[in-house]
Amino acid sequence: MICIKKSLLLLTITLLITGCRSDKKETDTPAAQVDFVTPLGKEITLPKPSEKLVDQYQTAKAKYENDSKDVDHIIWFGRRTAYLGKYADAIAIYSKGIKSFPNEPRLYRHRGHRYISLRKFDEAIADLEKAGELIKDTENEIEPDGMPNAMNIPVSTLHGNIWYHLGLAYYLTHDYERAYEAYVKCRASGTLDDNIVSSTHWLYMIQRRLGNTELANEMLAPISNEMNVIENHSYYKLCKFYKNLIPIDSLSQTKTGSPSSDAILYGLANWHFYTSEKEKSKEAMAKIVTSNAWSSFGYIAAESDLIEYFNHELK
Repeated sequence: MICIKKSLLLLTITLLITGCRSDKKETDTPAAQVDFVTPLGKEITLPKPSEKLVDQYQTAKAKYENDSKDVDHIIWFGRRTAYLGKYADAIAIYSKGIKSFPNEPRLYRHRGHRYISLRKFDEAIADLEKAGELIKDTENEIEPDGMPNAMNIPVSTLHGNIWYHLGLAYYLTHDYERAYEAYVKCRASGTLDDNIVSSTHWLYMIQRRLGNTELANEMLAPISNEMNVIENHSYYKLCKFYKNLIPIDSLSQTKTGSPSSDAILYGLANWHFYTSEKEKSKEAMAKIVTSNAWSSFGYIAAESDLIEYFNHELK
């Protein structure tokens, strides 16, 4: 009888300990880390990066730590950090670099881009305007790709990227006149078709927003079905749609979730906006901001418009 009682007592203690451990495990499970909160209140948790991205980051970091006074090492460490979604960390890297190289336009160009990612548009404008001043009377240069396209052919330039991102920052603050001026400079900065379609897309939308339909259509003059576009296929499709070279049905089945698809969806949402289908535009933009591509330009533009024109709140 005594043995039985001892056995029951041991069993009871074991169950109590096990139960406490189980409860403690559930209680101590950490909540998912929130890395960014969008202006509409959406909480963003960065996904686990691929092994390739991590390896590229580690390589860039090692080169930077070996020689932190090499401008290229600073730029690539910042770029690789940004590709992990760590935009604030990338900005800090560029800021430190600017202290050593205050007249290096590439540092302002890349920091300005990442200020846009974090919705710090005024800071982005200041950086990109500074970069624009620093490239006056300088030769343009092809900008190497951090994430090469399918053909591994870089299609953008330093000057083009400065004017493109400055135009975007102005657009996101709804300063359409200055955005137009920047995109005119962007289109003039290079003859590659990828540059032509990306700048033309924004030039057209800006003039439609300003109510200048005739001038908007004039912006489409360089667009044809015979262009050699390597990377900016979304912008090319939109430009062809604006010029009535392809029907709207060829774009309307696009799904959210990537920078390229959100670019198309924003272009269509904007089309509804300036063709007096405001409710349809609002619904389309609201759909875009449910996607995971929270740092894509289509997403940020939709978000900015929802706040400015529709008093939209995240549901």
